Amino acid sequence: MNSALILAGTRPGGDPLAGVEGKPHKALIEIEGRTLLERVVTALRGAGMDRIGVSCDDGPVAELARSLECEVMRTGAGPSESASIAFAAFGAPLLITTADHALLRAEWVRELIEGTPADADLGVAMAKWEDIEIAMPGSRRTYLRFADGSWSGCNLFYLRTHRAEAALSTWRSVEADRKHPWRLVRRLGLTTLAAYALGRLGLGDGIARLGRRIGIEVRLVRASDGLAAVDVDKPQDLEDIRALTGRTET
Repeated sequence: MNSALILAGTRPGGDPLAGVEGKPHKALIEIEGRTLLERVVTALRGAGMDRIGVSCDDGPVAELARSLECEVMRTGAGPSESASIAFAAFGAPLLITTADHALLRAEWVRELIEGTPADADLGVAMAKWEDIEIAMPGSRRTYLRFADGSWSGCNLFYLRTHRAEAALSTWRSVEADRKHPWRLVRRLGLTTLAAYALGRLGLGDGIARLGRRIGIEVRLVRASDGLAAVDVDKPQDLEDIRALTGRTET
């Protein structure tokens, strides 16, 4: 069975963007008449996901998730703990994404799954700066700069084997450093740090080294479409996405 998890937890104090939109939760913001959560679920169904869990608190998001025939999963103290709870229930393989991935497409999900090698425990989708610029010029994303260019995360992870659980146990500390590549690389030891400092460390190599450091095989899967890295974090993101979908869905 193909399983997926949508992270839709509530931020402490609520999400400012949801407040601006007059919604109790960001997952309930609508684009072209459909909530963000519904858009993500539709893409996952299109990718062949038979079992979809939504990690959220009780309330309107949980009610919507059930109406979409998804399983409501309890949340943890943060995204990493929520993912661990779902992984314990669903097992491997498990595709993980977020409720604010408004442009998610089934082909991006399949691309990650098919692009994760058979010898890998975990596949991570990332997009390069130039691909994002082509897809949505001027989009402001968080980039990690490596020898092979600048990369941005796509909020798409494929936990292919049960061994990928090791990555969840270190996710919280890595997530805290996601905007600081020096701190990420520092975890890998002096040799890797030197390679990064000299501009010789590619992102794929860095991800693989991090995986081996925690005892698993992790592979970078480059997103073919830069839009895969565009989620709804800021009002400008929402404005850009609405403009884009207004052109493509009419």
